[in-house]
Amino acid sequence: MSDQLPDQHRKFYQMTLSERLDQLAAESGLPMDVLDALSGKTGLEPAQADHMIENAVGVYSLPIGIARNFIINDHPVLVPMAIEEPSVIAGASFMAQLAAKNGGFHASSTLPEMIGQIQILDVKDLNEAQSRLLEHKDELLAAAATLDPLLSRFGGGPRGIEVRRIYNSPIGPFLVLHLIYDVRDAMGANAINTALEKLAPQVSQISGGRVHLRILTNLADRRLARSSVTIRTADLAFEGYSGETVRDGIIEAWAFAQVDPYRAATHNKGIMNGVDAVILATGNDWRAVEAGAHAYAARSGRYTSLTTWAKDHDGNLTGVLEMPMAVGIVGGATRVHPGAQAALKLMKVESANQLAEIIVSVGLAQNLAALRALATEGIQRGHMGLHARQVAISAGAVENEIDRLADQLVREGVIRTDRAEQILKEWRKQSS
Repeated sequence: MSDQLPDQHRKFYQMTLSERLDQLAAESGLPMDVLDALSGKTGLEPAQADHMIENAVGVYSLPIGIARNFIINDHPVLVPMAIEEPSVIAGASFMAQLAAKNGGFHASSTLPEMIGQIQILDVKDLNEAQSRLLEHKDELLAAAATLDPLLSRFGGGPRGIEVRRIYNSPIGPFLVLHLIYDVRDAMGANAINTALEKLAPQVSQISGGRVHLRILTNLADRRLARSSVTIRTADLAFEGYSGETVRDGIIEAWAFAQVDPYRAATHNKGIMNGVDAVILATGNDWRAVEAGAHAYAARSGRYTSLTTWAKDHDGNLTGVLEMPMAVGIVGGATRVHPGAQAALKLMKVESANQLAEIIVSVGLAQNLAALRALATEGIQRGHMGLHARQVAISAGAVENEIDRLADQLVREGVIRTDRAEQILKEWRKQSS
């Protein structure tokens, strides 16, 4: 197709790999040697990997693509997404295009405050020990403040102490001390865990109990990111579906997830398709964000949807996603992995909060894409069309055979490897 259409008339997905990189360079202003870390020409070397984890034997690659059309807080953003599942990037990009017609996504985030926990066992009187710890709160905060001068210089550090009483547990009553810690542009695990270790002897002495676990929590419910979007009803219409039909179908599909945990699990997985892909691309801890997201979805005592969809007073579709977002742009893999560095530069990210706002907007877009498909033509039509390419490749198709075979599988409605192999065998027999 690239030989048949002039460059200026081809969409991004119609370009070759090298043409897409050239386009990215032109749009982002980044030099090609930076983008090469995304292309696979350069990137994480086995020698670097050997210093990142134990027992390293090499590196493992995932496809990385660019979600386009995103306008977030009035700024255009090119969003790198590392994911193996087809249709995710296309779906998010198309929803971003619809959102852009009405101003795009509007995102915000709270202070980057994480929570560290200290478990205190063998306490004779929970109320008395709790009171003593709170009386010494300033003393504990002052001790924690001395641990990371660099973080303090950038405005971070300890912010508060909370103490919770746990009465009903398999081992009986105990106390939990929460250290609230502003980690600025870091994910924060190392800073918090270091502070907890430092405070442990002091906490034990004050409470009269025995300190056991000292670890951050991934339920980062003080570090939230929120994104909202409005889609005009008229823009939702397509292929015989009226805008009102699509809008109402999306709200009805969301309502299912809002009340039923079985549906909510898959609904939220669709959100995380978008969220995790950006987290992976930027070298952040997707497991931590996943854990926090699902715990937050169950904070009421019942697991439910992370998003909310409704119609506004003008009848337009509105959506909101709020979730914990513990991500960083300093330290860890974000500073070691060349691809992660390139991804952050491509998005022009300058703070962890800005990155969180981009990620939550992508999650909202991906949720909208999934709900729109489910509420209209079904999830399989678009997804299986893209999946057919993977089936064609696994069956042994090469070069021009791949798209031709994928198209035939879609037309037949039988997207299976055995059928793909049979078609390939027939074609090659005919040509020979």
